[in-house]
Amino acid sequence: MAPKGKVYRGSVKDFPGFDASQDAEALYNAMKGFGSDKEAILDLITSRSNKQRVEICQAYKSLYGKDLIADLKYELTGKFERLIVSLMRPPAYSDAKEIKDAIAGIGTDEKCLIEILASRTNEEIHNLVAAYKDAYERDLEADIVGDTSGHFKKMLVVLLQGTREEDDVVSEDLVEQDAKDLLEAGELKWGTDEAQFIYILGRRSKQHLRLVFDEYLKISGKPIERSIRGELSGDFEKLMLAVVKCVRSTAEYFAERLYKAMKGLGTRDNTLIRIMVSRSEIDMLDIREVFRTKYEKSLYNMIKEDTSGEYKKALLKLCGGDDDAAGEFFPEAAQVAYRMWELSAVAKVELRGTIQPAGSFNDDGDAQVLRKAMKGLGTDEGAIIDIVTQRSNAQRQQILKAYKAHYGRDLMADLKSELSGSLAKLILGLMLTPAQYDAKQLRKAVEGAGTDESVLIEIMATRNNQEITAINEAYQQAYNKRLEDDLSSDTSGHFKRILVSLALGNRDEGPENLTQAHEDAKKLADVSSNDSSDSLETRFLSILCTRSYPHLRRVFQEFIKMTNHDVEHAIRKRMSGDVRDAFIAIVRSVKNKPAFFADKLYKSMKGAGTDERTLTRIMISRSEIDLLNIRGEFIDLFDKSLHHMIEKDTSGDYRKALLALCGGED
Repeated sequence: MAPKGKVYRGSVKDFPGFDASQDAEALYNAMKGFGSDKEAILDLITSRSNKQRVEICQAYKSLYGKDLIADLKYELTGKFERLIVSLMRPPAYSDAKEIKDAIAGIGTDEKCLIEILASRTNEEIHNLVAAYKDAYERDLEADIVGDTSGHFKKMLVVLLQGTREEDDVVSEDLVEQDAKDLLEAGELKWGTDEAQFIYILGRRSKQHLRLVFDEYLKISGKPIERSIRGELSGDFEKLMLAVVKCVRSTAEYFAERLYKAMKGLGTRDNTLIRIMVSRSEIDMLDIREVFRTKYEKSLYNMIKEDTSGEYKKALLKLCGGDDDAAGEFFPEAAQVAYRMWELSAVAKVELRGTIQPAGSFNDDGDAQVLRKAMKGLGTDEGAIIDIVTQRSNAQRQQILKAYKAHYGRDLMADLKSELSGSLAKLILGLMLTPAQYDAKQLRKAVEGAGTDESVLIEIMATRNNQEITAINEAYQQAYNKRLEDDLSSDTSGHFKRILVSLALGNRDEGPENLTQAHEDAKKLADVSSNDSSDSLETRFLSILCTRSYPHLRRVFQEFIKMTNHDVEHAIRKRMSGDVRDAFIAIVRSVKNKPAFFADKLYKSMKGAGTDERTLTRIMISRSEIDLLNIRGEFIDLFDKSLHHMIEKDTSGDYRKALLALCGGED
């Protein structure tokens, strides 16, 4: 069933010893008389391939002079009926029915159109067009043109031609030219040349486009997805993003669609049914492994938790297995991870903060504005926010000195007296130097009853040598104690050893060493497969806490080659608690530090309540380093802007100050 030379990656296979007439009779008996044997129907239909199901339909007609699909529709109901009937149609006719339903009546299901037309091969598109004509005696292109508009319509029409290049021989010159053309059509142009995006993304081969996306990242410093979000809008933007995702990994695209269909309240059953049916004989095994890697739970378990009855049983049969139970991944997941590390190695992304030094800066003038805002009855919080959030940290330090010289007063003490709550913590944090602020956060994390390990991990795992050295000095000066001593007395075991190692600030700073990277990866791979937890954590510590970031990226790549697993999977599988969390934070920081902080920010605001301590800490500490990059990763990861989430999740002057630090809406 797989193309010549390729391994079959579907979950449903031809049933051995298949007999169409025998199956037709079994289905007839299951529906005969009062009620129907739904269990027998689902067991039989989900264990036959589509080709075999079509033969069963023909045999049923010959034996009983009846239409099997019509009988199934009559006997079954609801979601289970939709699933079973969809399985009985040939793939092209199933797609044709989905698209007909998407454009019929009032309104259009654009998400369905995008999913089908962005993900199908040339051959599948041609078959779909022919099936639509045969089933409805209508022209699919004419119907879509009549139901859509603008650039969205134009791109759909291009995809409907099924003329994407399929040659895997790629011209390096054309790759560079296409990347340059996309950059000039969007980021470097006033307005956007949508036609250029449509031509390149609608016509070039997948192999060619993957290299174009890599080249685009190198020359622009940002992934193509982020540029599409910035330059395009509406359904056209969603369609182009779907095309890019399918080019990168069709399996990952469908894993994400399935996850979104089931997460949160309610289930998008139409999407769930459509994908489980359409991919069951193509790449369901790939989708399952990507799903497990990306969402840390198996597709099987999510379906099990989110559905019920015969509908659930049928979906689980199509899923074909529980990856959580197996405890192992398929090779494709490792390939996705390998490519991820490779991209992180070639990307030379410029880190950019949202706060820049203010032009025409006047420290004495700012000190006067702040004094006026706090003098007399009441406090002008707006004036304080405007000054403090729009000055660089170096300029804030000058304002502190000017305030003292001008008024003989301590600005920090005055701010503390006048402000309160979350706003006070934010403004006072901004007035400290970065090292003083980190030192204070670490001190709070270790003093008193209990330890806030998450703060220790976040700061110690993400700061560079220079930042760690400055934190040590600030800690000693502020508390007359060594940071290393406090970390040692407040933590224990391997977690203490990790923190103390990081607190030394002695990480290598050189480039990668290929020979050494191979040896390091082998050490990690060897120790990951033995039974000694102690040697496992010691070996990981000796490498993850001392090697340079560029070198570790190469180590992680080599690890995948040797084990078929991403290093994060090995850590999760073999470690637990604070040690696991610390190592994962280091790995994610090495891979993509802005994405690590974007994830932390999202978790601080999602769900009921807001973790204001984490939100405040990250917004302060990253505002002059990489908050613009964090904003970009935030929207890539969560399909919503950081600005919008802060606006929705906070209030009052605290919100106003956070939004000023955020620096704009994406």
